[in-house]
This record gives sequence, structure tokens and C-alpha cells, in this order.
Amino acid sequence: MHKLEDLKIWKKSIELTKAVYLLIDKLPNEEKFGLKSQLKRSAVSIASNIAEGAGRNSQKEFKHFLGIANGSTYELQTQLILSIELNLIAKEIVNPLIETCIEIQKMNYTFQKNLILKSQY
Repeated sequence: MHKLEDLKIWKKSIELTKAVYLLIDKLPNEEKFGLKSQLKRSAVSIASNIAEGAGRNSQKEFKHFLGIANGSTYELQTQLILSIELNLIAKEIVNPLIETCIEIQKMNYTFQKNLILKSQY
């Protein structure tokens, strides 16, 4: 088991989720049940799956949930790109969030790799 407060990837994903929620307020109301809802779900899923994995009993289980979190990060990145492509929000506003997604993806890859190495010892 891992202490959440010590996991940089979890902290970064919490910050990303907060930023996504602030971004959602800038989207048109007609997207309430469309893109807004999807953005919220995928953003929350990242931190939630990291947390669930951290609370599991083995490194293998943790790695599994990190994989799910990584998928949610790619999903969020896609939705952010769509919000730009659909002219729902300015690229300058969304790009920092996309960059954070990419940073979390890299952190996740490295973290999973380190979990595999630790489990071999």
C-alpha cells in the first residue's frame, strides 16, 4: 500500500481535475450532458484510479489501476483537443491542461516501470 499524499502523480492529477472543473465553466451550457460530463468523468477517473490502486494489496494490482488511470488521461487529452477543434474554447486556455495530461502520462509510465522493477526484488 502507498500513502496517497506522498504520490506526486496523484497530487498532479488532483490539480489537473481542479483545472478541468474550472475550464468546464467556460464551455457552453448546451454541452452540459455532452463534453462537460465526459471531461469531468475522465478527469476524476485519473486520480480515483491512482488512489484505488494505491490502496490495493499488491504492486501488480496497483499497476493495473495505473493502467486504467493512464487510459483516462488519454481520454481527457482527446476531449480537450476536441474542445479546441469544435471551437468551444480557445487553444491558449486548453493547451496547459493538455501539457499536464502528457506530463501525467510520462509520470505514469515511469511509475509503472519502477513498480515492475520493485516487484522483481
